[in-house]
Amino acid sequence: MAALSARLAECGLQMHPDKTQIVYCRDGSRKERYPNVKFDFLGYSFRPRVVKNRKRNSLFVSFTPAVSTKALKSMREITRRLNYRNRTDLCLRDISRLFNPVLRGWVAYYGRFCPSAMYPVFRHVNKMLVAWAMRKYRQLKRHKTRASLYLGGCQ
Repeated sequence: MAALSARLAECGLQMHPDKTQIVYCRDGSRKERYPNVKFDFLGYSFRPRVVKNRKRNSLFVSFTPAVSTKALKSMREITRRLNYRNRTDLCLRDISRLFNPVLRGWVAYYGRFCPSAMYPVFRHVNKMLVAWAMRKYRQLKRHKTRASLYLGGCQ
């Protein structure tokens, strides 16, 4: 660690004592036990995960990235802040026109390595749309199942 600090100091850089840590990249072939086996970087969480080998059709543990919990929380906060659930003046087509570029951007960036890690955000968006439908249409008020079936039938 000291040698790394000295090399960085030559460039005018310094390590942050709280943020800098040594992480052991544990996977199927590296099985030792260490306290730090995961880290977050640029909205991704790198940690051991079960992945599938498509050639052999088998599962194994690999050190791979996926969207971090902090990024998921931020995406849900953005969804809440956009407040589409209360915008009954908009139709479903307007909401999709406004919100699809945002969703596409998130999927393109965060869904690259482990798309299934994005499911909590998709579930949150679906719940937001159900709440919007229940507010917009009187016959769907207090009928969450009907509202979700209505949205499922929309094309």
